[in-house]
Amino acid sequence: MAKLTENAIEELAIELLQTLGYQYHYAPDFAPDGPHPERASFADVLLLERLRGAIARLNPTMPAEAREDALRQVQRIASPELLANNEAFHRLLTEGVKVGKQQDGQERGEVVWLVDFQQPARNEFVVANQFTVIENGHQKRPDVVLFVNGLPLVVLELKNAAAENATLKSAYQQLDTYKALIPGLFTYNGLLVISDGLEARAGSLSAGLSRFMAWKSADGWPKPRTW
Repeated sequence: MAKLTENAIEELAIELLQTLGYQYHYAPDFAPDGPHPERASFADVLLLERLRGAIARLNPTMPAEAREDALRQVQRIASPELLANNEAFHRLLTEGVKVGKQQDGQERGEVVWLVDFQQPARNEFVVANQFTVIENGHQKRPDVVLFVNGLPLVVLELKNAAAENATLKSAYQQLDTYKALIPGLFTYNGLLVISDGLEARAGSLSAGLSRFMAWKSADGWPKPRTW
């Protein structure tokens, strides 16, 4: 039997996500100093051109100025409080981004959508590992980040159950450290996942460890373990 390692757990998670339709990218490849950069700096957590393309694709009747205004609003979320930032983004994500549009010489309010919730296949899903973020002099590298239309909506922290002190609790504590040191990544967070390779739990940005729960299917039964 192959030895269980953290890298093996990460690879299995990525393989599973690929079967669900995620495109895999090794994050250092699209880092600012990578062979195919998609970030201007390590402080940037949005895959900006992917988000810009998604906004254009999902809002084809919206003029370019309105689409760019929506993009700026997503980038401008900048309260000193992480939860306030996350709540502001959640409204943009679920309610759409309110913009102005010129029509017949008059300004009218419109909504730009960042994600198509009705037709999921119209969105772009990316799984990336080893995504380095540098913020306020702190450099951190979460294990796996899931992007939807260039938005880092999910962060997975993986531990090896065979290693001493590598538990769901330690994975949760690692996420807490990330939230404190690189909060910019978590402005756009929709879900956190922790796993020790034997068990996985999911929770919201503000959830305590006791509120992280096993993912359940539509009929209420836990999903079968896949690693």
